[in-house]
Parts: sequence; C-alpha cells; structure tokens
Amino acid sequence: MSTRLLRPLALCGALTVPALILRLTGMSPSPAVGLVLFGMAVVASSFVLAWAAEAAQVDISGGLAIAVLAVIAVLPEYAVDLFFAYAAGRDPAYVAYAAANMTGSNRLLLGLGWSLVVIVALALAKKRTGRTVRELTLESGNRVELGFLAIASVAAFAVPATGRISLLFGCALLGFFAFYLWKVSRAEPGEPDLVGTAAAIGALPGRVRRPLVVGLFAFAAAVIVACAEPFAHSLITTGTQLGIDQFLLVQWLAPLASEAPEFIVAILFAVRGRGADAIGTLISAKVNQWTLLVGSLPLAHLLGGGGTALHLDARQVEEFLLTATQTLLGVAALLVLSFPRWAAWTLLGLFAAQFALPGQEARYVLCGVYAVIAIAALVRNRRHVLPTLAAPFRKQDTPAAVR
Repeated sequence: MSTRLLRPLALCGALTVPALILRLTGMSPSPAVGLVLFGMAVVASSFVLAWAAEAAQVDISGGLAIAVLAVIAVLPEYAVDLFFAYAAGRDPAYVAYAAANMTGSNRLLLGLGWSLVVIVALALAKKRTGRTVRELTLESGNRVELGFLAIASVAAFAVPATGRISLLFGCALLGFFAFYLWKVSRAEPGEPDLVGTAAAIGALPGRVRRPLVVGLFAFAAAVIVACAEPFAHSLITTGTQLGIDQFLLVQWLAPLASEAPEFIVAILFAVRGRGADAIGTLISAKVNQWTLLVGSLPLAHLLGGGGTALHLDARQVEEFLLTATQTLLGVAALLVLSFPRWAAWTLLGLFAAQFALPGQEARYVLCGVYAVIAIAALVRNRRHVLPTLAAPFRKQDTPAAVR
C-alpha cells in the first residue's frame, strides 16, 4: 500500500490506542482525561468509517453508498444517544440526555452544517465565476430524499404533541428508514468521484479493496462500541465538575465531536465545487437521523428495562418542537431543488439565536419564527409540495444521479 493510504490510517489507528488500553486494562482516568481520550478515539474511528463508506461506492450503487455513509459518519452519535436511551430504562434521569443529544445533533446538522456548506459553495462559485451566485442548485434525484425527509418531519410533530416517543412510532420510523434504503439502492452503480484517502482505497484491486473496506468497518465499529459508554460518562461528569449545564453539554459538545467527520466530508465536497454533492450527503444524514435515530430510542429504552415509550418532560418537548420546526423550514426552502442564499443565512442566524435566547418562552418564540417562515416558503413553493411528498413512492424512470 502507498504512503498516501498508510499514513492517515496509521494516524487514526494510533489515536484509538490510548482509549483501547484504558478499556482493556479497566483503568479509570479522570473525567477530563477520559473525555479527551475516548472522544479522540470516537472521532478517529469516524474518519476511518467515512473513508471506507466512500470507497464502497466503487462496488455498490451511489445512492445507497451515500445513505450508508450518512449513517456511518454519525455512528458515534448513535452509540452515545442509544446508550443514554438504554440507561434511561433503569434511570429516568438519562431520558433528558437522550433527548438532548438527539435534538442537538439534528439542529447542529441542519442549522450549522447545511448553512455552512451552502455559504462556502456560493462564495467559491463567486470566486470562480466573478459574479454573485444566489442559490445552490440540487440534483433531480434529491427530490426522493427530500420527500422522505418531508414525510418524517411532518410525522415528528406527533412527539411534542403527545410528549413521548412510543415503541409503535419508533418501529414505524425504522420501517420507513428500511424503505428509504431500499429506494436509494435502486440506483445503478456509477463511477464515484473519490478524494484523498477514500480515493487511495478505491484505487486498490478489488481482491484487496473489498476485504480492506470490511476490515476498516469492523475495526472502527468495534472501537466506537468500546468507547461510546465511557465517553458519555466522562462528558457528563466533566460538565458537572465545571458547573456547566449537563443538558447543554450533552446537547452540543457530544454531537459536534461525533459529526465532525461528516461535516469535514461535506466541506471538502463544497471546496472542490461539488456543493450539490455536499448538501445531498447532509440531506441523507438528516433523513437517517430523523428516522433511524429517533426510531431506535424507544427500542433501546425498552431493552434497558424501561417501558414501551420514552416520556419527555416540558423542556424536552420544547427542544423537540424547536427541532421539528427547524426541519420543516429546511424542507420548505428546498422544495424547488435549490438552496437560496437567504435560506442559508436565515437557518444559520436562527441557529445562533437559540444560544442568546435560552429561556423557555424565547424558545417557543423561535419555534413560531421557524414556523412562520416555513409556512411562507411552503405557500411560495406550493406547486412542489405534492410532487415531493409523492417522490418516495414513485417509480424512478432513470437512476438517481451518483453524488
């Protein structure tokens, strides 16, 4: 193997060694040290998973590869959040952490991730062309994913309305996610445009590439499973010692660390002039978070000894409603398959505003602002609402474009 491939893999492997030694020896470091070491291992493993998933596009359809990449890139977040939900089966106090991690990751992905990618892509387009570019045009194949996200977003309002995530609702979301994977797998395999380490893996002969990709998946997944629980415990304990609100710590720091590889991949796409590819990846990530992640929480809660529903308190309902209205605005803005500059700045500005307005009343005001802008966008783009909702159930005449 070339140095171009061995160096990044060796670096990521080395970053996981301290955490693995701690787990194998049973040593208990201080919370701050544990937070750094276990978090470092989780993030390094995420990079390995992202590279492997990208390289897998050589052997499987592009749409399915992107969907798998979106799942795998946020696997650390899933591991942490499902641990919180599982622990909530024995200790109801952990319900707050499960809700915080899930809502924080969703709002971070859309409010910061989507916005930042579009702003970067439009700025670079202006630099290349010498003229102002007001919107990022998406591919026609994105309407299918947008349709799945739209349906999941509407269904999500049932959670704040009832104050719980029931097992039945969770199973429905998991089934919807399985349907989504089947739908995107219908696309024909294409020639992927890989970069960096993923390109080096993809260029290997098939007899070497396939077992290597499987091995990277297995190694990274094992590290994440081993480190997710101590990472979560270290996160909570460190926040307590520093006097930081534990809910906010779990809501923002954990998702920011776990979603870093996904953000980096999307930014790389945008920098290389592939803004539509970047947004396509993040839309897919939002679909699997809003279906697979949310749907798995009540199941993990049940397996941990809890009941058949994850019950939310007033603050968690408020957080979920804010996340749902933000998602509705994101979907409404993209109905015409373009991401306008105003929408990117609006989403980013409202995302930042929640930190300046932490009170409950202020959060409900933000929900109202999101809802009003979303309704205005839905009215403006009303001709595209029904085609978008129907897109997941229509037969594709041509394969979706490989992103």
